[in-house]
Amino acid sequence: MVLARIVRWTAALSMVAAAALVAAPSSASAAPPGFRPGAPGVGDPYFPLEGNGGYDAQHYSLDLAYDPATKVLRGTVHLLARATQDLSRFDLDFQQLTVRSVTVNGLPATYTRDGQELVVTPRSGLRSHSLFDVGVTYDGIPQPLGGPIVFGQPYGWIATEDGALVACEPNAASTWFPSNDHPSDKATYSIAVTVPKGLVVASNGVLTARVTRGDTTTFWWNELRPMASYLATATIGTFDVREGRTPAGLREWVATDPTVPGTEVVFQQTADITDYWSELFGRYPFEETGAIVDNAPVVGFSLENQTKPLYSAVRSETTVAHELSHQWFGDSVSVRTWQHIWLNEGFATFAQHYWTEHTGGESVQAWFDRQYATRPDSFWLVKVADPQRDTMFDTAVYNRGGMTLQALRVKIGDEPFFRLLRTWAADHRYGLADTDEFVTLAEKISGQDLTGFFTAWLYTPSKPVTW
Repeated sequence: MVLARIVRWTAALSMVAAAALVAAPSSASAAPPGFRPGAPGVGDPYFPLEGNGGYDAQHYSLDLAYDPATKVLRGTVHLLARATQDLSRFDLDFQQLTVRSVTVNGLPATYTRDGQELVVTPRSGLRSHSLFDVGVTYDGIPQPLGGPIVFGQPYGWIATEDGALVACEPNAASTWFPSNDHPSDKATYSIAVTVPKGLVVASNGVLTARVTRGDTTTFWWNELRPMASYLATATIGTFDVREGRTPAGLREWVATDPTVPGTEVVFQQTADITDYWSELFGRYPFEETGAIVDNAPVVGFSLENQTKPLYSAVRSETTVAHELSHQWFGDSVSVRTWQHIWLNEGFATFAQHYWTEHTGGESVQAWFDRQYATRPDSFWLVKVADPQRDTMFDTAVYNRGGMTLQALRVKIGDEPFFRLLRTWAADHRYGLADTDEFVTLAEKISGQDLTGFFTAWLYTPSKPVTW
């Protein structure tokens, strides 16, 4: 079983990591001269404290239990990481919940809380390049985040009548598990969640086991491709589950809330759209495609959780097309820092309108012309390639971003344009990218100087007139 292999692999690497510890007195946490703390953030201009320095996350193993009646989440999380410097201490992003214990390579470690930072000091310094395992046991009632960033709505771990909806973009993974919570540090995941019998846990990757003991059921999920923390989910509820394969043979798993009408079409929509995007954008990046449709009136948005996009009760076929295109643009190819969010949302907005064109509806150009003619002056004030934190999901990031791609399509022609998208997805598969890299690749493939074009569309706070 895949899960068993991962457990054995993690245990073996933890033994190797323990051997890499620098000797220090057992009575106190200490590190030799030259060892220093990891930074409390990765330097993202929008979220200075998101992510952490000094290590590279390799694999998360989450062992969780959730009781919808009390809303209490209990968990033990092990993070396998590689030190990127001689490390005296390091941070994890973790909010609100009560920490009961922390270990490093199986040995108790000291820790403090500083806002969202869980500051961990191992008994001994960790050598640069060494692997180490940090374990955190905790419990509490997760609280979602709010504010203006995500359309003024709550996001993160959100309690529902029968479970929880988990949608974490951009910075809310830390509301339910300790992590290096920034897309620049991807890792693989094993996620085990125990819930009352009769409920379903929908998560990332492939469901490898489902075991009922007494009044509870545990679901084991494995995502063996690199994943950003904000794309992790453990959505819990009373779901109808359908499993199968797309016409092209890809595994598919779809969970739908039976109280949401019209969900019977989601399985076929997901299959058809995933297969078509695989033809247009290149091979599907993951082992399984799917969907989660949950009845959560408090949430009015959808999210491209890796392999299992999450849809609220409000969704359409174009929403499915949008979120599934993110599996390439956002999930497989992730932003280096959040200011480049148009590389996710502009691409997905173009894709959803291209799906409409592909299926015989309005062309992308007709949509472009309508946007160009009717958008008010305020729409054009947003610099799409640097929209600022509180407006990073502004309408312009989506629509002006999508318009940028359609204008580029017209400027360089269909064949170079779609070759550009496929090359972009292939060159940065499972990796990171930014706007400058996209501009460079676009110029290389088109053979054109596109400096003025991208300046007008992405960086100028006014309506482009010529390009």
